[in-house]
Amino acid sequence: MTKVKKWIESRGKKSEDEYDEAKREFEMAMGKPFINIRVELPEGFEDFRAQFLGLEENKDFLREVQDLIKKRLVYEKRGVKGTS
Repeated sequence: MTKVKKWIESRGKKSEDEYDEAKREFEMAMGKPFINIRVELPEGFEDFRAQFLGLEENKDFLREVQDLIKKRLVYEKRGVKGTS
């Protein structure tokens, strides 16, 4: 019985992963391209956990990130290498 349960669970997860991938490909082809990045709370800033988590929905922060992306893309277009 446990083998059947594992098989069913693995099938559901695989289908969900395939759906997510197909959805992302569709969104990239039909809409504006996007990226997802993982940003971790910097070391030493543990006391700012609530503020950090709030940045995800903060319109000013998102605007600042978009400006940073624009600058980075313009620098790369001009052949200027970043510090990373």
